[in-house]
Amino acid sequence: SIQAARRQVYFIDNDDYFQHRLMTTDEEGNEYEDNGERAIFYARGVLETVKKLRWCPDIIHCHGWMSAVVPLYIKKAYQDEPSFRDSKVVFSVYGEGFKSNLAPNFKEQVLFRDITLDDLKMMESPANYDELSKLAISYSDGVIQNSENVNADIIDYANKLNIPVTGFQTEDAYADACKDLYNKILGDAE
Repeated sequence: SIQAARRQVYFIDNDDYFQHRLMTTDEEGNEYEDNGERAIFYARGVLETVKKLRWCPDIIHCHGWMSAVVPLYIKKAYQDEPSFRDSKVVFSVYGEGFKSNLAPNFKEQVLFRDITLDDLKMMESPANYDELSKLAISYSDGVIQNSENVNADIIDYANKLNIPVTGFQTEDAYADACKDLYNKILGDAE
């Protein structure tokens, strides 16, 4: 707990995936070969925690590649769970992610519950940062461009899906832009 802010903070940890590690690379700049597995572990761990705590979030805002499988899981694997039945998902895409491809069997690793390979058809192989972003966007209710330098193909992909897309915002306009997007998504739900 953070007493002054009256907030509880939860940590997802795993000695194999996160102990003594940086976000995407080791100290020499080499990307971890298990980045895809780490993202899957993180997503499922967070969603199971939310379910166990019986939270029912209105909006789940996913930031970056580490959370990119969360929208898929919410919309396909957890769709009938009371915690997520009415949840809307926003995905924030960034210009920087990882450079290498994920494991050749990444699509098979993602499969869980009712998810099939057909649910991943928008992803070309090999799975890389751009393809992972497309996966997240495909199952999101809205997208925020969180960096100026996001690959234009990713933003074009989001726009073609006819979901609300908020372009890059300056720091002073960001909170209002998020609020506007949330209201639009929640308004569309009613």
